Amino acid sequence: MLSFNMSNNNNNKRDPQNNMKIHNDDQPNTEIKRWEKFSNWIHCICIVTFDLELGQTLESIYPRHITLSKQEISNICYLAFPDSNSGCMGDTTFTVRLQNSPGKSELRPEHKAYNGKCPPALQVNPAYYWGYVYFRQVKDISLPRGYFQKSVMVLSRLPFNNLFTKIVSLIAPEYFDNDVLSLEASCYNINQWPAPVPGVTLNLPLLGSVFQTYIPHQGNASSLIIQLATLNDIPTTIENQIQTSVEDLNLFEILHPVLSHIDMLWELVITAEPLIVMATSPTYCSAMVLALTRMISPLKYCADHRPYFTVHDSEFKQFTSKGQGPPPPVILGVTNPFFAKMLHHWPHTIRLGEDNGQNHKYKLKKNGSTKLLDSSPGVYTAYKPFLHKDKMIIKNLISGIHSRRPSEVQSALLRRHLLELTHSFMIPLERYIASLMPLFKNISPYKAAPAPLPFNPDDFFATLDNAGPQLTSGIKGDWVGLYKRFFKSPIFNGWFNMRYTELALKLQALQLEALSDANLKLWVQGKPEVEVVDMVLKLKNKINKCHEHDIPVSNT
Repeated sequence: MLSFNMSNNNNNKRDPQNNMKIHNDDQPNTEIKRWEKFSNWIHCICIVTFDLELGQTLESIYPRHITLSKQEISNICYLAFPDSNSGCMGDTTFTVRLQNSPGKSELRPEHKAYNGKCPPALQVNPAYYWGYVYFRQVKDISLPRGYFQKSVMVLSRLPFNNLFTKIVSLIAPEYFDNDVLSLEASCYNINQWPAPVPGVTLNLPLLGSVFQTYIPHQGNASSLIIQLATLNDIPTTIENQIQTSVEDLNLFEILHPVLSHIDMLWELVITAEPLIVMATSPTYCSAMVLALTRMISPLKYCADHRPYFTVHDSEFKQFTSKGQGPPPPVILGVTNPFFAKMLHHWPHTIRLGEDNGQNHKYKLKKNGSTKLLDSSPGVYTAYKPFLHKDKMIIKNLISGIHSRRPSEVQSALLRRHLLELTHSFMIPLERYIASLMPLFKNISPYKAAPAPLPFNPDDFFATLDNAGPQLTSGIKGDWVGLYKRFFKSPIFNGWFNMRYTELALKLQALQLEALSDANLKLWVQGKPEVEVVDMVLKLKNKINKCHEHDIPVSNT
């Protein structure tokens, strides 16, 4: 049972049966409008505490007018605390991803504009929230259980793991020390922030500090270096300024326990294979899941992924059931040993050690049997990679460890290797899909714009002999076999749907361009009035669609 204890608010009613705040239809829209700038960045801030009788309990939500469904509250409560077996003492930060309730998938206009300009990997997914958690567990003999246990979760649509982790790491300790007033001050500060616009340096004041950040634009989607360089080029003129990128995963530090399997893991990720990450802490498993999804950057990981997942999650049965076919294409981060038994039928597992692999570098075993998992760290899979391993990158990174090369440099080398591998894989596909554009001579100003040609795998494979990955990569192997597996994945579906839509919009723009150059006065001569009116309505509809997708329209 979950309790929802919030201070009284005249604009809120309560269901006396379950003490849940319910929406008041008479509540004025002014409260929602008042927090519009806040909502551009954050949905709400949740305070989750431990009640001796009820367990994890949602204590309060800020701003106070925000409403959550019972299912969302349940998931938030369980995701906000590490599993009891984790033994996390002190302060712990981690990231979660949870599905929102049906009917809440409509994006704000600001988020739609943001999605049109940001890199695909940083786009808002209307079906999910991101939760950035700061959990504190310390001894307190004054409490019945002898421990203080409480979490602050920042719930947002935006996948800014680095920025929001730093933000919650500032907000939560202030709240623990100064209680509600500091949270109200935080919300007020956030409600003054500018909109999250890609390609612009943003100053975000919060509790006496100023976070200076930069959201990459779609044009420089693959470059974290551009973000950091942009921030470093800006003179620090603001006191208490904190320069931070929205996302800054040190891939080397996170992935170093599994470096010897890095190319195989890249294949598992790009083909959206079911994968479990088992760790002793939600900090470790959530970081590993996020790093895995970024291995194929700038390609967007379109499959489901949960950086931290618990047995109490509403989708637990969906992921653990054995009677519904093969496991779904999802990456799960877990800490409860119970998952080793429940998910033993899953084909791929990464088990991290208690120290996140610090004492097991490059020695993790690869076991062909995933049905009898032991407790030792390792990569458990029977998967046979399509491509040969690139031994040079592993040798280079190991050499860097021996020479004490900075981890930031190691991470840049690893990131570049993965980026080049992804580019080599995707360039032939990008080249082929560009060939699906009909010839300009086939675009008539007086007829509907033609559709892009259909995708034909056999036609694509025929291009690989002369324009395949071998032009940009020295890695040998069965590239065709890997493409065939990729074509069955949600990663391909997401990429193809995005590219096909772009082609269709481009054809609409070209058709409008042809129409603007046409002599409409000559065309209307002899045409029935109904046909002319129909043409005008279609033209108006096309122009509106172009404006919706920011496609330039001629003023002719």
